[in-house]
Amino acid sequence: MSKARVKVPKKAKKGEIITIKTLVKHKMQRATKDKKTGEPIPRNIIHTFEAAFNGKTFLKGNWDTGVSANPYCAFTHRVQESGEYTFTWKDDKGETYTASAKIEVA
Repeated sequence: MSKARVKVPKKAKKGEIITIKTLVKHKMQRATKDKKTGEPIPRNIIHTFEAAFNGKTFLKGNWDTGVSANPYCAFTHRVQESGEYTFTWKDDKGETYTASAKIEVA
């Protein structure tokens, strides 16, 4: 099962502004100490979110510790042609989560 989910309309009219919703399952662990050992637990948060359409980035965000666990992000985009959206999240451990969705424009 994928850790990332996206909701993009399957169809739209040329020039229409659509709403895109994304969610990625992630703890967003800020730096703390282990309660039993006192050893530091390093921060592991998603620090970068990127949205692209047909390979061209149109939205990029740098996140910090103020973002909650399992970050949800909704935004709008004007579509001019059919294609594919790709979404990428990157965390402090070097893991990358991706999701994609196609849209048909009439």
